[in-house]
Amino acid sequence: MKSFHSTRSVHLPDDYTVRPPEPRDGSAIFELLSAYDTAVNGFADCTLDQVAEAIVEPGLDRGTDGWLVLADDGRPAGYATAFGKGDRKVVDVEVVSQYPMVADWLLEQALRRGREMGREHGHAEITVDVYIHRSDEPQRARLSDHGFTVGTTYHRMRIDHTGDLADPAVPEGVVVRRGTLDAATRWAAHEVIIDSFRGQFGFVPRPHDEWVVALETQASFDWSQLTLLEVDGRAIAVRVCNDGFVERENCGHIGMLGVLEEFRGRGLATYLLRDAFALDATNGRAGTILHVDTNNPSRALALYLSVGMKPTLILDGWRRVLPTT
Repeated sequence: MKSFHSTRSVHLPDDYTVRPPEPRDGSAIFELLSAYDTAVNGFADCTLDQVAEAIVEPGLDRGTDGWLVLADDGRPAGYATAFGKGDRKVVDVEVVSQYPMVADWLLEQALRRGREMGREHGHAEITVDVYIHRSDEPQRARLSDHGFTVGTTYHRMRIDHTGDLADPAVPEGVVVRRGTLDAATRWAAHEVIIDSFRGQFGFVPRPHDEWVVALETQASFDWSQLTLLEVDGRAIAVRVCNDGFVERENCGHIGMLGVLEEFRGRGLATYLLRDAFALDATNGRAGTILHVDTNNPSRALALYLSVGMKPTLILDGWRRVLPTT
């Protein structure tokens, strides 16, 4: 019988140790996440670069907001983070472990830290979001037991390319700016993202400098993959792509696509989609991938289906509102 050292409601056996994750742990954590994903989905749904980037995510204090549980042989048995967004009223939590006791303990630590962040910023309550694959039955049961409910559902959408595609016609009166590196363009693009995504599930605007650093930290992104649409000198739509799915599926990835509400219904999003498809096909990509909130008020799912994209994977956003006291 193992002895226990924790005074919390869920205890870790003495032969586990806990410390903050460090950049040097990237490969080991990647192996942990890959094994978990493979058990759940039959494939690893991450890359080593993505794991390494998450460990150094701007705005994440690894010392207080990350936990790496190690077995007695030094191998990771669990990993978790609590990422406070903006003023920390919304906290994203990630918990990964194939061992129920470790996963339960990590979830408790993340929720405790989330409440601390909320108190530190003067909030009476916080919203905690956890994003998981629909097929992850153990985590679904765990979240349900902790009072979480499904707040929204995401589809991973994909369209396949079998050859070169014609460039779509630019909508009348629209100027296309690609990959410009000046600070003013980056600022304008970020403002379009904030305005077009405001009110959507889990979206909290990032400080501009943090947003820039977060993009530049990604090995799969460079500024040439940002496309901005303007009308009369005003930025009105943006698309941010990356190579996050090239390694796994040889596909381009549309990370964000936003159109200001007053300019919707003019074919701008359709243009940005078809333009991305043409670019990916020219670059020899097998397809293009994006994720969509099926409850998106802009009816984005219907748009993506209309241009030939199909759902390939389902993820759920689980949510719980917690008092900070």
